[in-house]
Amino acid sequence: MSYRWPGIILVIFALTACSPGGQRAPGDGDGLYAPSVDGSGEDVDGLLVGHRLMASGEYELALRAYYRAAADQGLNVDVLSAIGSANLRLGRLNQAEQILRRAVEEDQTFVPAWNNLGVVLMELNQIPEAERVFHTAFALDNGESAAIRDNLRLALAKMDNPDYDQENNTQFALVRRGGGEYLLLSTPEAENEQ
Repeated sequence: MSYRWPGIILVIFALTACSPGGQRAPGDGDGLYAPSVDGSGEDVDGLLVGHRLMASGEYELALRAYYRAAADQGLNVDVLSAIGSANLRLGRLNQAEQILRRAVEEDQTFVPAWNNLGVVLMELNQIPEAERVFHTAFALDNGESAAIRDNLRLALAKMDNPDYDQENNTQFALVRRGGGEYLLLSTPEAENEQ
């Protein structure tokens, strides 16, 4: 019987650490997500936290950070585009499409939402519409983004040859405001194969 006591004591300590009265670092929130307050007591921008999580491949946590940003800022075009992009990376293509369409309705000049909607449409094999969406993004961007130009080029090539992406290991670039880029393989399954 005495061999159970160390295990019971460890369980009690673990439960105490998880309880609401347990000690946490300042600004740790509920301890499950990225902090919502920095060391100075200022709120950390949920979009910034989400972008950093996206860059590190933590798409589910990024989506949660974007939802917190939505609660703080409302569903503006930045937040909608970010939520749509996180859903895209999670393979939730229909959700991503709906949210990104809402983003471009909110602001018809927001280039990242147009581009990322094009990526979703490519994933859904809606090539002609994706090509039109990439054209819109390219025109709004004045042709300055290499990622959007490459996405448009790949969409046009796929319209001419439907097997283009399989023959050339095609990658579409997912873009966000602020200059960061997230590369998106043509399917989430292809990522697991590498």
